[in-house]
Amino acid sequence: MTSSTVPDSSYRFIDIQREGAIEWLSLNRPDSFNSLNLALTEELYHYFGSLPDRTDVRVVVLRGSGKHFCAGYDLDDVPKLTVSVEQGLRMQRRLSEVIVRMRRCPQPVLGLIQGAACGGGFALALACDMRYAAPNARMNVAMAKIGLTGCDMGISYFLPRAVGPAVAAELMYTGRFINAERALRVGLVNEVVPEEDLIETARTLAQEMLAMSPVGLRLSKDGLAMAQEMPSLAAVIALEDRGQTLCFDAFMKEGVAAFREKRAPQYTSPE
Repeated sequence: MTSSTVPDSSYRFIDIQREGAIEWLSLNRPDSFNSLNLALTEELYHYFGSLPDRTDVRVVVLRGSGKHFCAGYDLDDVPKLTVSVEQGLRMQRRLSEVIVRMRRCPQPVLGLIQGAACGGGFALALACDMRYAAPNARMNVAMAKIGLTGCDMGISYFLPRAVGPAVAAELMYTGRFINAERALRVGLVNEVVPEEDLIETARTLAQEMLAMSPVGLRLSKDGLAMAQEMPSLAAVIALEDRGQTLCFDAFMKEGVAAFREKRAPQYTSPE
């Protein structure tokens, strides 16, 4: 992997590396266990907000530098949240908007979790499309232990959809940790792999996704997200039909030809 120019080269607390159409995004406050402060939040807000306009990036891998993925919100910033209700709400909305932007970006986001993924770090992991964990990974709804609700940064939306309402209630009402083994068992993570194998696991999966057509991959992420909110099978099928039709002429001819010729497809972007 080599470092590359990104829309804002002044990033201090996230590190971006490019590998073809894959972008590796590292939370980069290892001395603070990658905890979320205002500056890191702003950089994530900017980065994920830039992705919808970037066709050069097709997959994002999110990880943490050092021993931990993300230990949650930086408690040194708590006084800034308690100045007033207005300021607290403004800052809270900035945090939660990072999650919204992660879900709205058309690129699949793979999360690699080692060590702690607590509170806001757990929310970042849940907002990823897929999660791969090291055996030492442990996650919890940390805000439940510091006087707040367990409903924060999309956790009450994503967690029950991942593990069911009963397990979600247990974690959200207590702040109890869930380890990698149980997380795999309840469907919270896709796979548990040795920490030293996390990068290669992500690289292999990303390359498989890059074999899809550019628009096909983007529409797959959109379609999966929207299908979970639609009220009927008919509505989902109507959405699927539109997506497939958009890909017919632009990509299906090359996809079928490559399949028959037993070679990798060479898709060109319609833009």
